[in-house]
Amino acid sequence: MKNNKITYEPIGVIHTQYNSSDGVPIQPSGAENVTGFVELDSKYMSGLKDLDGFSHIILIYHFHLNEGYSLRVVPFLDKEERGIFATRAPIRPNSIGLSVVKLNKIEANKIFVENIDVVDGTPLLDIKPYVRDFDKVMNSRFGWLENSAHLSKTTKADKRFTKDAKENKNE
Repeated sequence: MKNNKITYEPIGVIHTQYNSSDGVPIQPSGAENVTGFVELDSKYMSGLKDLDGFSHIILIYHFHLNEGYSLRVVPFLDKEERGIFATRAPIRPNSIGLSVVKLNKIEANKIFVENIDVVDGTPLLDIKPYVRDFDKVMNSRFGWLENSAHLSKTTKADKRFTKDAKENKNE
């Protein structure tokens, strides 16, 4: 495969109450009523036109605290090692995350959201509207998560994917 470098410029920054990844809800379902806001670079403000008509948006962001990746991980909702692409673990070959959050209001270049599961200062790559008829898949299967997906509402991140955890594992 040809090595073509892909570069993205953040379009804004996500602001939340979480100063580190430790203790962050592992999915938006576990961040019910947690508020935050996106501060969009002012040069992208005109792109917000009509976004306020949506109840939810998809935030696509860069896991900026990650260093490296692992193709096999023990995910938060399991004790068994899984392939990274069968998980939503943050230490991915391309450190891209996404969250579906509730859109509360937009004021100038600030988008106020709820149910946010992201570390403060996370670079925002893109915003897309959530559309139930496009994004909800009926009769879907959850693989190894069939019996534990419901735990995402109460499970918080620990330090297993941080630099410190990797250093301790190598000692």
